[in-house]
This record gives sequence, C-alpha cells and structure tokens, in this order.
Amino acid sequence: MADDQEKTEEPTSKKIEDARKEGNVPKSQDTSSFVTLLIALGALFALFPFMQSRIRSLYMYYQSFMGVDLGKNDIFIISLTTFKELALIILPIATIVAISGVLAAVLQFGFLFSTKSIIPDIKKIDPIKGLKNLFSLKKAIEGIKTIVKVAVVMGAAYYFLYTFLQETPSLIYFSLFDQLLWWLQKAMILVAIMLILFLLLALFDLFFVRYNYFKDLRMSKQEIKDEYKQMEGDPQVKARIKRVQFEMVKKRMMQEIPGADVVITNPTHYAVAIRYNQEKEHAPKVVAKGIDHLAIRIKEIAREHNVQIVENPPLARELYKKCEINEMIPETLYKAVAEVLAFVYQSSKKAKKS
Repeated sequence: MADDQEKTEEPTSKKIEDARKEGNVPKSQDTSSFVTLLIALGALFALFPFMQSRIRSLYMYYQSFMGVDLGKNDIFIISLTTFKELALIILPIATIVAISGVLAAVLQFGFLFSTKSIIPDIKKIDPIKGLKNLFSLKKAIEGIKTIVKVAVVMGAAYYFLYTFLQETPSLIYFSLFDQLLWWLQKAMILVAIMLILFLLLALFDLFFVRYNYFKDLRMSKQEIKDEYKQMEGDPQVKARIKRVQFEMVKKRMMQEIPGADVVITNPTHYAVAIRYNQEKEHAPKVVAKGIDHLAIRIKEIAREHNVQIVENPPLARELYKKCEINEMIPETLYKAVAEVLAFVYQSSKKAKKS
C-alpha cells in the first residue's frame, strides 16, 4: 500500500515505451467496437445496391427451377450457386469488418506487434490481487457500462416493439413499397439512436482506459532516479545525449556567425569564425568552427551576412585544433590572427570609402 501511495509521478517516456514493448497499451474495447460498427454500417450502405442486385439474381435463379423436377445433380448445382452468391454478398462486409477492427486498434495506439502479451505469466496468477481487482473501481465502471449497454439494447427493442404494435394495423393500407419505406425509416432511427449512445460510451471508455493506463504506470521518485541512473550507463542513451548536445551547440554556434569579424578557411575543409570585441574581451574569440559540410555551412552563413572570408590554411587548421567554441585564442596565435584582423579592418575601411 505504501508503494502505491508513493507512486505520484507521471511515467517517463522509457516506462511507457517498455510497457508498449510488452504489449501493454491503452486499448478501449468500446471505441474499437464503435469504429468497427460505424465502418460496417457505412460499407453496408455503400454495398447495398450490389447486394440487392445479387439477391435479386439469386431469386430469379430460384424461379427458373419452379415446376421442374430436380435431381441430385441439380440440387448440388443449386446449392453450390447459392453458396457462391452468398459468399459474394457476405465476404466484402466480413473483410471490411475485419480490416476495421485492425484500423480501430491502429488509431488508438499505432502499429504494435508483441508476443509478450500472449505468453502465460505465472506472476499474473495472484489470488489476492485478483480479489482486490474484483472489487476495484475499474470493475465497477465495467459493470455500469455493461448495464448501460443492456439498457440501450432493451430500450431500442422496446421502442421498436411499441412502434410496431402502434402502427402495424395501419400498414395493411400501405403498398408493399410504402411498407418497406416504413421499415427502413424505423431501422434508420434505431441505428441513429444506438450510434449516438455507443459513441458516448466509446468516448467515456477511451478517456477512462487512458486515465487508468497512465495511473497504473505512475512511478515513485525513487524509481525515476533509478531509471535515470540506469540510462546514464546505456551507451545508446549516452550517444543520443551527446548528439542532442552537439545539435544545441551547433545551433548556438550558427547564430553567432553573423556577429563575427572574419571566417578563416582552409579553404574547403576547415572554417573558423573569429570575433574580437576590444571593449569587452582581452583577446579574439572563436565563435564557430567546423570541418567539411559544417565548414561549408559556416561560409554560407558568413556570405549571407557579409562577414569577410579569408583563406589561410595553416592558421585555420591551428585554430580548429587548439581552440574550443567561445574560447579566447592562445597567445601563440595572437600575431597570426592580429594580421588577419588588421587586413579585414583595412579592407572594410577601403570598402566604406569607395
């Protein structure tokens, strides 16, 4: 009980991913049923003309044998033809229903294939835990939902029966076509009412299932600390952290290039951006550096912001090897960098005068 009370923290992404690998996902059965029912009804309406045509053809086929003495071979052929026609009518709907069941699951939690959820687990056979679950809030809600479903079906049946008893006597004055329209109208009303009620049930069940799912995955603060320590030792996690850190440094570095005084290049393999603020800094600073494709990108940004590019292969290589980003250049490179900056400042003055 104490452990349950301590689990107040939301589950980490790793905890959720581990649960998913084991086949533990928030699946709302009512939502799946509603989506399947909705798609099946849509398919039924879309395929109704085709189904009507096949049924009419089958009826005409039967009529062709009226008054004919049938042998065993004839009965076999009629049975085979009937089976084929019924298969043509039923199979499209059955296929769509099967696909819609998969689609409903994919819409809820994406594509998932896990064998762990179907492998028997002896740990799950816990009588005490099973007894607790029997009287849990989750089971109570499930019971209420079942009662509501039964009430919906019974209510619909009562409506249909009541309407039938009230209006059936007047149907004898209707033509066959009008009688079919009457039945169709009542069926559509029944379907609409049931769809609305089942939609509300599905939305409630979806919310309830997801709430319970994340509640069951909650962690204690100690579990989060332990997970973090475990992840720190994971080479893949370390590599991912390093990659994220590099991307952050790279982004900040690229933002500094427009404010640089000069970009010193190899000219193709190395590029180092230098900035020198005489009022705030005692020496020039490396604000960006890179090789190969990163060097090309540094030069592109420099050109876009009119930062002068100077080719000096030995100096570019030395700066790249000896200086880190946002570090002052070493004293051994003062003279070489000063000459480049003097050239850049002189070029800028001449450009302004011209």
